[in-house]
Amino acid sequence: MNHRIIPISSATDTRVRKRQAPKGRRVDAAALAQVQALMGGASSQADLLIEHLHKIQDNFGHLSAAHLAALAQEMKMPQTAVYEVASFYHHFDIVKEGDTAPAPLTVRVCDGLSCEMAGARDLLARLPVLLGRAVRVLAAPCIGRCEQAPAAVVGQNPVPNATAQAIQAKVDAGATSHVPDGFIDLAAYQATGGYALLQQCVSGAKAVEAVLDTLENSSLRGLGGAGFPTGRKWRIVRAESGPRLMAVNIDEGEPGTFKDRVYLERDPHRFIEGMLIAAWAVGIDKIYIYLRDEYHGCRHLLQAELAKLRLAPPVQGMPAIELRRGAGAYICGEESAMIESIEGKRGMPRLRPPYVAQVGLFGRPTLEHNFETLYWVREILEKGAEWFTAHGRNGRKGLRSFSVSGHVKNPGVKLAPAGITVQELIDEFCGGMLDGHTLYAYLPGGASGGILPANLNNIPLDFDTLQPYGCFIGSAAVIVLSDKYSATQAARNMMNFFQHESCGQCTPCRVGTAKAMHLILQPKWDLPLLADLSQVMRDASICGLGQAAPNPVVCVIKYFPGELA
Repeated sequence: MNHRIIPISSATDTRVRKRQAPKGRRVDAAALAQVQALMGGASSQADLLIEHLHKIQDNFGHLSAAHLAALAQEMKMPQTAVYEVASFYHHFDIVKEGDTAPAPLTVRVCDGLSCEMAGARDLLARLPVLLGRAVRVLAAPCIGRCEQAPAAVVGQNPVPNATAQAIQAKVDAGATSHVPDGFIDLAAYQATGGYALLQQCVSGAKAVEAVLDTLENSSLRGLGGAGFPTGRKWRIVRAESGPRLMAVNIDEGEPGTFKDRVYLERDPHRFIEGMLIAAWAVGIDKIYIYLRDEYHGCRHLLQAELAKLRLAPPVQGMPAIELRRGAGAYICGEESAMIESIEGKRGMPRLRPPYVAQVGLFGRPTLEHNFETLYWVREILEKGAEWFTAHGRNGRKGLRSFSVSGHVKNPGVKLAPAGITVQELIDEFCGGMLDGHTLYAYLPGGASGGILPANLNNIPLDFDTLQPYGCFIGSAAVIVLSDKYSATQAARNMMNFFQHESCGQCTPCRVGTAKAMHLILQPKWDLPLLADLSQVMRDASICGLGQAAPNPVVCVIKYFPGELA
């Protein structure tokens, strides 16, 4: 007997049913109206997801399930996609149905190493009682104000050298804003020759090849940590077929680093002119600036100055510039993770190759740069490569902006010769150690760069000089420890940070940081197991976070064995 199989749809109902709403939570009409009002007619393209999430978070103090569903419908995205992005970033507070919304005001106290040494733990213990339930108090990873330790943020307003009383006063005062002393705006910058060099480049008075030669001869390298030669990078991206894009990294999340913020608060147009010269030389169609969310004041300053430039551009055909806002994720300082975030996604590092110079932002060749690298372009081109290379000590060439914090009298950004030693840096630029303190150890390159003892205080601080000691300079974040603290405490602080900031994409980093933290909290460290774990993390982690996370622990074992006895 032959049997004919009849499709169920044909046997029961020939009509094709159409879904009446996106799969997932039904969208609340009131929430949708609120989201539409906040978006204000702005584009709903997918790469603006994080920008729109910020609008909801800023307005309501949290992200409700209803608002997330409404945003998903407005942007024509799956609700799961919106939720996974929102839940990735620390500065988004998702409130599920039935849960209580956080207090209307949040105080974040930095618990990074410099702030911990300055008393952040005591502040975190005292503030909940002092401020009451109307204020939420959170420990936060480094907020880029290490020279002002302990530092806190009330809402979006920083409190330098924070005390409980100063934080209470800021809570009572509400939102405030001010222009930093000595700030150079567009008019002041142009009055001293600003943008004249860019005009010479665009007019043809300066040739692209001459600019590239000067940068190469200056030996300027990427100052965000990787140290790739700047002129060579420009040539590589320039050789790729267009359209080409540019991504500027001001996510500056490495504990101990704050140089970009300090320069941005004082002279933003020097950076912008360098950025536009790079765009001209490489042939960039559009520029994206990625600024960490903790730099709220910098964002307002930069927005205002970019608006002035758009109204009165110094040259014709200036590429469009978009300012994008981070959301509290250290991993987005990694170039490919930053690119993912600019595209509106979770900030997870990409596997390479291909490299971002070939396949970067939106799949296009991308020139990625740190803020400070571009900050030096104008001065090097005006004064010549020889001017830059004439600086330096101990056989090194150039200048470095050291972010110095910890137990020194005068912390801050110190512009010093490349190759200077930490002892020279402390004595000549920082006024020496704090009274009653003796140099015990130092971190030459922030959380990732390892820890060295005081008896190695004569190593030139520069690219390629610290690797034989198991360390690196990175973004030149120097944290100075005195004999009042221990390298073991520093390693625990750093590993806690890495565990908190791991994106979770790869097992060696996600599990390795948690396991390492557990092991170093023990009274007696399991040295063979820590050695095996460190090697696996270095060999198998996708990006630099997992690869460098073991450095503080390895350095404690190597240089401070007496602390483990």
